[in-house]
Amino acid sequence: QVQLVESGGGLVQPGGSLNLSCTTSGSIFSRYVMGWYRQAPGKQRESVAVIDSGGSTNYADPVKGRFTISRDNAKNTVYLQMNSLQFEDTAVYYCNAVLGLMRYWGQGTQVTVSS
Repeated sequence: QVQLVESGGGLVQPGGSLNLSCTTSGSIFSRYVMGWYRQAPGKQRESVAVIDSGGSTNYADPVKGRFTISRDNAKNTVYLQMNSLQFEDTAVYYCNAVLGLMRYWGQGTQVTVSS
């Protein structure tokens, strides 16, 4: 069983930045497609950013140009650098790992954008 542990969430003012981290267990991290998702109160969980095993990335339109996903295979860690945060970015952010039919989720980390 793969375990994913997120960190880095918190309270930030509009326009501020946060850097989320997700560290996974296991020895095949480099093969996973890693993603960040978020779920705001009363809304469905949505994809934010994805990075595949080759380093190719994809972003949801609302975060393009503001968020950057990256991975460090030596540390089994995926990051989400979030800049120019907006009220609408408030949500629980979840880390996701996919390999074939296997899909794993972290427990989530709260990001709150408030003045």
